Amino acid sequence: MRRVNMGLKKWTMVAVLTVFASLSFATDASVDPYKKIEQVTVELLDIIAVYRDTYPETETDYFGKLDELMSSHVDFAWIAKQVMGSYGKSASLEQREQFAETFRNGLIETYGRGLISYNDQKIVLVSNEAIVEGQRRVTVKQEIRSSDNVYPLEYSLARKKSGEWMVVNVVINGINLGKTFRNQFVQSAQRSGGDIDKVIGGWLSKPQ
Repeated sequence: MRRVNMGLKKWTMVAVLTVFASLSFATDASVDPYKKIEQVTVELLDIIAVYRDTYPETETDYFGKLDELMSSHVDFAWIAKQVMGSYGKSASLEQREQFAETFRNGLIETYGRGLISYNDQKIVLVSNEAIVEGQRRVTVKQEIRSSDNVYPLEYSLARKKSGEWMVVNVVINGINLGKTFRNQFVQSAQRSGGDIDKVIGGWLSKPQ
């Protein structure tokens, strides 16, 4: 097991952003997803270190770096489609695209603000099974360890036709974020009488 020191105060925030950024370090699509997750933790720490002392004055640049880190390697369109559930079938292409963008921006901003002030913790990789030829899905397990708590993380990754591994879901301490966000969307849609535009306009990407 390898250990990486990482700052955090609220483990859910660091877990989510670590997960959604976890595949963005390497450009080689065939790189082992376990190694990518470990590597990106280092890159994420570097971003935090650069902006911690100048935040919030440099918030725009900070969010931009996080966006750059995440967007090419997280399947936001697929995740957003799952979050919308049955409402996605009746939504227009424009609405689906708008929600995917809103969902992405909400995650980056909400968890980016939480990450900036973390204290030292340790993230430990606890699973590293060989990837077999033709394998399309993998679950990568980590733990966030503090002096008095251990928080388990499970990352669901899917291999696309290009060969690149993409994050498609995460379970944090037993909480399935995909289901949590989907329930949040359904509840918002029900409250708004099925008005998708209203749901998108009021969306906040964080577990409730």
